[in-house]
Amino acid sequence: MSHRKLEPGKLVVASHNKGKIREINELLQPYGFEVISAGELDLPEPDETGVTFEENAAIKAHAAAKASRLPALADDSGFCVAALNGDPGIYSARWAGPDKDFAMAMRTIEEKLQTLGATTDDKRRGSFVAVLCLAWPDGSEEFFRGEVEGQIVWPPRGTQGFGYDPVFQPDGHERTFGEMTSEEKHGWSKDGSALSHRARAFQLFSASCLEG
Repeated sequence: MSHRKLEPGKLVVASHNKGKIREINELLQPYGFEVISAGELDLPEPDETGVTFEENAAIKAHAAAKASRLPALADDSGFCVAALNGDPGIYSARWAGPDKDFAMAMRTIEEKLQTLGATTDDKRRGSFVAVLCLAWPDGSEEFFRGEVEGQIVWPPRGTQGFGYDPVFQPDGHERTFGEMTSEEKHGWSKDGSALSHRARAFQLFSASCLEG
């Protein structure tokens, strides 16, 4: 399958989430783009009415591309808990409430797991999912999906990440995302492997739209 190449220049990161913007900026840094966030452009946050990560990423990317007349890259991501049938999933940010209280959201997940008797490792499995949508002003789009699986820990550990990072320990590692630097969390280079869900999606995006 052929992919449309993205030429260096101005690129809108269609997000108002500072942690997400920081991570995407770090991943884009080697490619020489002039990155502008939707917040810097005072673009409104569109209603995320989709029922999948892909649909919500597309809503954000197309809204930013249309308003700015520039290519726009949007991320829709979430924390999926197996014992909770994949919740909070696409509603991960909403579980944190209007004040973005992720400490409260993590407590809610733990309370639900305790209610279900999910106290052993096999019952405390989860994953992070990220979908990147690259949209152009002419309406064309590209999608890239990344996932990482791991254990849900309690109490939360670490303050270096954001969102649900402190309760997620990726498989093969002894530390949570909240205990890793952003470079460790990405675990990514052009020629190496990627660790985080966002880095895995970005690696696919990079190979398809930025390189070659």
